[in-house]
Amino acid sequence: MMLDYNCVSTCDYADALPREQFVDYTIHSLWQPAPAISGPAYTVYCAPGDHLMLHAAIYRARPGDIIVVEADDAYALAGGNVCAIAQRRGIRGLVVDGVIRDLAQVRDLGFAVYARGVMPKPAAKAQVAPLNKPVKCGGVQVNPGDIIVADEEGIAVIPASNAHEVLQRAKARAHADSSVSLEQWQTGHHKKVQSCLQKLGFTE
Repeated sequence: MMLDYNCVSTCDYADALPREQFVDYTIHSLWQPAPAISGPAYTVYCAPGDHLMLHAAIYRARPGDIIVVEADDAYALAGGNVCAIAQRRGIRGLVVDGVIRDLAQVRDLGFAVYARGVMPKPAAKAQVAPLNKPVKCGGVQVNPGDIIVADEEGIAVIPASNAHEVLQRAKARAHADSSVSLEQWQTGHHKKVQSCLQKLGFTE
């Protein structure tokens, strides 16, 4: 049974993951409100100017997977029909270090695509590469089966080896934050800020 990693915000994973596990902020939801998605990564490498392997992946990824793509941003990697087929096959979304096209169709589908932007010109289908191997997406190494959590705050990549532990830490953080009033938080925050300033010699 797949755990619900979207039960907390990606912000709640900040204490449980190092900075290098958060994808570059320029990769973002291409339509609003940003759909929150989570699931295991099915990883794809597309050679520069080519999108063949992403098109192959939509027929090979499993329902519930999120396809994560390492590519360039010169040509569109996917469009409305590709996203519609992926959605029909139960794929939860795409996280693309590159661009897509047919944004209006994708938005109307309600299919989650996190990418750098849009480009009308499509890529070629001429180069093959192994599927479901480690890739680099938005500066983060993503291994097959790592848990992707994406929402309006950003994208976290949780290593599969300790995903359950990370989720529990994030849930604990969310619970702790929700159980404190703003007044209580301000008191603790002010005390911490003053302590930091004093240690650094700031006396104004």
